[in-house]
Amino acid sequence: MARQNRDLQALAQFCHILGDKTRLRIVRTLQEGERNVTALCKTLKLPQPTVSRHLAILRMAGLVDNRREGKEIHYSLSEYRSSGAANALKTMLNGDSAVRIGPVVIGLAKK
Repeated sequence: MARQNRDLQALAQFCHILGDKTRLRIVRTLQEGERNVTALCKTLKLPQPTVSRHLAILRMAGLVDNRREGKEIHYSLSEYRSSGAANALKTMLNGDSAVRIGPVVIGLAKK
């Protein structure tokens, strides 16, 4: 029962992350390399509070790391922490068409 609850939690987290276009755009941008909030705002053409709110969600999911350099905070895709949702999203962003979260397999249709 505990494993089933863990799997459901990971699936819910995965759907929550994938359910927002802004978070997906941030992840796509960070695939190109580390960025600070100002650079993300400029690239995505979004206000700073919006970008910061979505970065916080991505950080809590273990998908994004941050580091401070002087007054700036730089964000990058996490290489070390792993959660079911973070691993699943990374797998899909790397081009795999399907991921498994517990007993559930989520796939993308091919064009």
